[in-house]
Amino acid sequence: MSVTFYKMNGSGNDFIIIDNRSNIIDKTSVSSFVKALCRRKFSVGADGLILIESSKRFDFKWRFYNSDGSEAEMCGNGARCVSRLAHMLGICGEQLTFNTRVGTIDAVVKDTRVQIAMPNPTHLKLDVVIEGVPSLSRINTGVPHAVVIVDDLENTPVVRMGRLIRNHRAFMPEGTNVNFMLPLRNNHIAIRTYERGVEDETFSCGTGAIASALIAAIKYGMQSPVTVQTHSGDDLNIFFSNEEKRLWDIYLEGPTQLIYKGELMDIVKK
Repeated sequence: MSVTFYKMNGSGNDFIIIDNRSNIIDKTSVSSFVKALCRRKFSVGADGLILIESSKRFDFKWRFYNSDGSEAEMCGNGARCVSRLAHMLGICGEQLTFNTRVGTIDAVVKDTRVQIAMPNPTHLKLDVVIEGVPSLSRINTGVPHAVVIVDDLENTPVVRMGRLIRNHRAFMPEGTNVNFMLPLRNNHIAIRTYERGVEDETFSCGTGAIASALIAAIKYGMQSPVTVQTHSGDDLNIFFSNEEKRLWDIYLEGPTQLIYKGELMDIVKK
């Protein structure tokens, strides 16, 4: 049996998306299925996989999986991509609401650009002390993030330092995503991200862009919207309200790209 899939890109994050409203994917083996399908060079390859599923209350619900097969609570760029595809497939209109593990997400599709409303951040803590890591803060923007401020982003050892912080006992047992942030001019920052679940640097991370922008707002007084330059070269815009470290009305906006539609003919087992 063949399975139709869509490959999408959101500012450098790439995803495999499957319309699973008819339950064509076996949930009992979904983790190994995701891991095999996201494996680069041997299969389609992606940072993650998204299943669109039916919902009685919302336009749809999703299940999001990292490339290692683990299910994640949220993914900002994935949410933007699935919103555009659902609109293209006629599942919903330009304004939509879908359900995730962190609650409902509202989205607006503006041609190839998509804006999503994100949950208010939690677990904000500035200036966390971890040996060998200067200027680290932590915040949960749907998933946990650490933000490290650096002076030289290009030469930062993102994978080595990211893996160290991601697995540090301070963030156990769930671990954390790690962003390295360079403040730029006039409400602009640049970031590079080590993603938990991918276990490598990715070209972009939506929730990481939000985390970094909010830390920049608190520590440097940056105003909404903050423009985040990702490692892919694409910019993401982060909108928010901020008053005395209270942050709300969080929105993420950026480009999406439908790369291709394909058919899975042989489902890899390992």
